[in-house]
Amino acid sequence: MKILVIEDDREAARYLEKALAESGHTADVAGDGETGYTLAETGSYDVLVVDRMLPRRDGMAVIAALRARGVETPVLVLSALGQVDDRVAGLRVGADDYLTKPYAFSELLARIEVLYRRKGLQQTQTVYRVGDLELDRMSHTARRAGRDITLQPREFRLLEYLMRHAGQVVTRTMLLEHVWDYHFDPQTNVVDVHISRLRAKIEKDFATPLLHTVRGAGYMLKADE
Repeated sequence: MKILVIEDDREAARYLEKALAESGHTADVAGDGETGYTLAETGSYDVLVVDRMLPRRDGMAVIAALRARGVETPVLVLSALGQVDDRVAGLRVGADDYLTKPYAFSELLARIEVLYRRKGLQQTQTVYRVGDLELDRMSHTARRAGRDITLQPREFRLLEYLMRHAGQVVTRTMLLEHVWDYHFDPQTNVVDVHISRLRAKIEKDFATPLLHTVRGAGYMLKADE
């Protein structure tokens, strides 16, 4: 799993980062809410562990902003505030689980694993739609406005990833990791080439563009309102 820990207590953050790594997971750490939000907004993490009391933007505001942005990454809140009203407020703002401090790492890890399994079940969606563009994972087909679109396997994976993150900025790094399984930059224009080919296939002879380039950031698939 790839986990983002948003925690301003450096000692607590280092402990979590080390413990998660020893459990076979990858953990990134953000020391404030604003940085944490920016990282989490990419949607490239499997689970978020968010402290409630954070500088620059508190944990509750981070979660609310992510949910408003359409980011559905599972969130586990860590907080010293453990009253019923506190837990209810955290869950209502969009958290998936709430664990009070102090905690046992074994319990935190078990809760993270549950959230990850639940996320996997939620990803059984087989049909994605953005505007008049439709992709069916089961039949491995794509069509726009009822017209079939022929895609190569890599193009299909690319379109599926973009559709799963419709309305969100998708970076080149995200595409390299999730579509090409590269965990390094190969220093090639492979992403740009495939984006160009995909754009030609899903937009040729159609008046409305769907695949947008976000200058300096990446790409976004969305239907114009």
